Amino acid sequence: MRKVDPEKHAARRRQIVAAAVLCFARKGFHRTSTAEICAEAGMSPGNLFHYFASKQAIIAAIVDQEGLETAAYFEEARQAEDLFGQVLGFMDLVAELAADPTYARLALDISAEAMRDEEVAARVARNDAALRGHLREILAAAAERGQIDGSLDLDGAATWIAALVDGIFARVAVDPAFRPTGEKPMLRLLLSRFLRSGGPG
Repeated sequence: MRKVDPEKHAARRRQIVAAAVLCFARKGFHRTSTAEICAEAGMSPGNLFHYFASKQAIIAAIVDQEGLETAAYFEEARQAEDLFGQVLGFMDLVAELAADPTYARLALDISAEAMRDEEVAARVARNDAALRGHLREILAAAAERGQIDGSLDLDGAATWIAALVDGIFARVAVDPAFRPTGEKPMLRLLLSRFLRSGGPG
């Protein structure tokens, strides 16, 4: 039996996930066939199943990757002196992602799939809980440094910032004229007044 090279295997999985992201963004999860994903990835149709058992497994991998990227962002953000600025920077990044049609469509498709698939729902819920945890942790440290209002309910603040993230993507879906990147100044103003009871940071 041929030995599997872990690095090549992981690289091939990343290639398939990247191809699936493009396909799902173009046609949606359910309208995309595994053959289309294989064509986008440049592999034979049967080869995909050596790496993923199903399309559901691919979308689960996409959700898992998003969770890892979010954790990496906050791990780096916690090293900064200006933690309030890091929260603003995170929301700037969210606005930029929401402005990317590929990412925005995929995010909404994953949310829809979470309503139908328990495994995807569990992963999405895990990512949401982790995001709120990251936010609470960085807000707590910012409060200790006097960078935000120390009297805030940190759990509530983290939950509402997470809700704002969801709302940005929902707004993109219902309002074609909405431009998230153009709304960054207002977004920063809202967060500043919410977290600091002052002006924009």
